[in-house]
Amino acid sequence: MYKCKFSKRINGEITVPGDKSITHRGIMLGSLAEGKTELKGFLNGADCMSTLSCFEKMGIEHKISGDIITVEGKGLHGLSSPSVTLDTGNSGTTTRLISGILSGQSFSSRLSGDASLNSRPMKRVIEPLSLMGANIVSENGNGCAPLLINPADLKPIHYNSPVASAQVKSAILLAGLYAEGETSVTEPVLSRDHTERMVNGFGGKVVSDNNTATITGLTKLYGQSITIPGDISSAAYFIAAGLLADNGELLINNVNINKTRAGILEVVRMMGGNVSFENKRTVSGEEVSDLLISPSSLKGVTVGKDLMPSLIDEIPVIAVMAAFAEGETVIKDASELRVKESDRIKTITKNLLTLGADIMETEDGMIIRGGKELHGGTIESFDDHRIAMAFSVAGLNIKETVEIDRPDCVNISYPDFYKTLEGLIR
Repeated sequence: MYKCKFSKRINGEITVPGDKSITHRGIMLGSLAEGKTELKGFLNGADCMSTLSCFEKMGIEHKISGDIITVEGKGLHGLSSPSVTLDTGNSGTTTRLISGILSGQSFSSRLSGDASLNSRPMKRVIEPLSLMGANIVSENGNGCAPLLINPADLKPIHYNSPVASAQVKSAILLAGLYAEGETSVTEPVLSRDHTERMVNGFGGKVVSDNNTATITGLTKLYGQSITIPGDISSAAYFIAAGLLADNGELLINNVNINKTRAGILEVVRMMGGNVSFENKRTVSGEEVSDLLISPSSLKGVTVGKDLMPSLIDEIPVIAVMAAFAEGETVIKDASELRVKESDRIKTITKNLLTLGADIMETEDGMIIRGGKELHGGTIESFDDHRIAMAFSVAGLNIKETVEIDRPDCVNISYPDFYKTLEGLIR
């Protein structure tokens, strides 16, 4: 159990860990590139280490020194046949993206993760990859991992994705590296575009046109030196903590504010939150800024499909902010939350009810009537890192004791989360 500490003053300066999405992609593209890739500021969390382990099992060597990892790339066709199952742990990003890469290899492979991962939907990548000619099947016939992937000759397609998902888009684009010609993905709403940016940074060719991304296959990638900015998803908890405080000021350095990723900042603006952007700049192809956060009186808002792809991982902490805001917050078009590390619609609703919030679960989201005084209780994390971190922020603002069970799940994305949070309490 982790016992939350009550504090209405948040003050200090922090730098959050490197972006998880970019770290995953940096390891993958660095492995497929020719020559050495250096990733500075990489996230040493469980999910990214799953990606690293998979490529290590396929003959990719790496060296870690502090927050710098060097990957020795072997080119698009340099991976070796793994002698064991590739264990993707709890990482959906690893599983879905690496499926695209493995579909173009000359060897067979098997992907499997933990119980949670193996219950999450993989048909969303199996179907488009199969349209490209991939030989990929769900071992148990349920559309989930374990996945068996055998050699195949891939062909380019234009795929109209029914969901706005960077994982689906990226799986197809990465498979497109192995198909002669142009492979395109069109989404209903533009999802995060780290893959497109990074492939181009490695010397590949991706053209983006509104909601369509097109990759040219069989182009060589070349090792790069990349500085990974701070993860907006990790920064979100501290943004919320600073906004909900009664006093103090918080500076979060070096945060990725890529517009396809930073919808939380638009929601904060809509809620009336005080966030200032300092020292805006571009780092390794991504927009970056320092964020200055000060206490704010928040109001309820409606969050729907236009913003959802850019903030889906931040819904737990947005829901916590909404519980302390004045007025009603409606979160809709968020059915994707049901197939995350937990069913986040249910877990958010259950835990806010435990604390006495006025919240109602809907099919694709929730309705929260804020401003009600909350009380202590025991939070069930369901081994979901984003639930544990979001409700740690709630605990800062409740005088009675709030405890979080199975708190170590934060190691998936932010191993030092509790230490960082406690360091801001004054």
